[in-house]
Amino acid sequence: METRIISRIALRSKPQRFSSLAVVQYCASLLTASMLVSSSLFVVGCSDTADLSALNNDALAARRPQQPPQPPEGADDRLQGGATTVFNTTEEAFGQAAPNLSQQSLRLHDAGDSAFAVEYTARPTPGHPSGLGPLFNHVSCEGCHIADGRGQPIVPAGENNSLLLRVGIAGMDAHGEPLPLTGFGGQIQDQAVTGVQVESKFRIQYTEQRGAFNDGMAYSLRIPTYVLQNSYAPVPQNALISPRVASPVFGLGLLEALDEQTILANADPNDNNRDGISGKANYVWDVQAQQTRLGRFGWKANQPHLQQQNAAAFNGDMGVTSQLFPTENSAGQPQAIAAHAPEVNNQTLRAVDHYTRTLGVPARRNTTDAAVQRGKIVFADAKCNACHVPSMRTGNVPNLPEISNQTIFAYTDMLVHDMGEGLADNRADFLANGREWRTAPLWGIGLTQTVNKHTQLLHDGRARNLTEAILWHDGEARQSKDYFKGLNSSDRAALMKFLESL
Repeated sequence: METRIISRIALRSKPQRFSSLAVVQYCASLLTASMLVSSSLFVVGCSDTADLSALNNDALAARRPQQPPQPPEGADDRLQGGATTVFNTTEEAFGQAAPNLSQQSLRLHDAGDSAFAVEYTARPTPGHPSGLGPLFNHVSCEGCHIADGRGQPIVPAGENNSLLLRVGIAGMDAHGEPLPLTGFGGQIQDQAVTGVQVESKFRIQYTEQRGAFNDGMAYSLRIPTYVLQNSYAPVPQNALISPRVASPVFGLGLLEALDEQTILANADPNDNNRDGISGKANYVWDVQAQQTRLGRFGWKANQPHLQQQNAAAFNGDMGVTSQLFPTENSAGQPQAIAAHAPEVNNQTLRAVDHYTRTLGVPARRNTTDAAVQRGKIVFADAKCNACHVPSMRTGNVPNLPEISNQTIFAYTDMLVHDMGEGLADNRADFLANGREWRTAPLWGIGLTQTVNKHTQLLHDGRARNLTEAILWHDGEARQSKDYFKGLNSSDRAALMKFLESL
């Protein structure tokens, strides 16, 4: 059985990995109760309460400044991660620990590194924790976030590297979360343990849409069509499908460390300053706190913090339950198994959380190159920096001074924006509607080819390079795209050089 959805809507083994999760218990035990491994929830800059119905009111809408905020005088934009910046341009550039970690923090980072890489199995196996499935997308965190970097859609041979399909139907639950798709839940799991039927397989077909720059130079964009096949049950006709590739993992702790007001300072949901850009914050449900909080992570900023982001990935992507998400992703389906104790313990999850908080950010490169410098000017002239805000400063993070009070150059405002019909998935996610996506950070984007051996970009990897990614921008970004299309070839090349320097 096939269902056709039109989207208008292991490269290496990392060195110094450990074969067993025993190191997690050992390293975590070395930290005192005052460290990050305490049982309290780690949340940065969150409001105690939030009313979803009131978040778009003028009274709560912060004005977007006429000019993007500038870094403090003397800040070096080569140090994209502040003191966490690493100077590594190899295929291991995204997987380096922040150089300013204390010895205790580094031990926990290494334990989390091991837990991030280890492959889960359905049954206990030496060197591998059990709990996989019965339904899953991959067997490890790094299986999708290859080399701690950017995923890609299905490759020509048909192997699914790191793309998954979020699914649902129109409407939201009491918390504002998308309604699940009957019989399939909120995500298609295209893998299953032995003896269990997968939910569905899928493939991608591309059609080319040709266009031209104002100077006559031709280009082509590919439009994906998603075909669900061999589904265990008929796919409802009202299914909403949202493809997602894995995002880079480095620098996440710095983004989590941004104070809420720092992010809201760039919001302008009603476009009060009439610049055509109306970025807004997404407020989402915090499962443990049982209240709404500012969304920060995911392609639609639908996760409030790394603890929930990581635990949700264990559950949804690997079928591994935890105290935070104790229900199997197959619950309510024929593939479901009986209720059981959590399959990954809090200690391991805290190590993974710490790992994703403390990866270093690659430094900018080639900053004195004339073409790069020209491209930086073009980036600003095109108003790309209205959403890809170059610089912000992190707040004070208790027990983690390494990411506190850092001037960072992530090139994101952490807000969601209308990106036009071409990129729309038509699946709302809390306050982010079907046309809105979070501004993706640009730091490290120039090393994607080196680390991940491809340059496929955007939420579903449809863009084959930076040029195509820009040309897919629409909605609030249409003015910037049109400016780009009107550039001469020299300035277009300079803009690419600048982006590749990040």
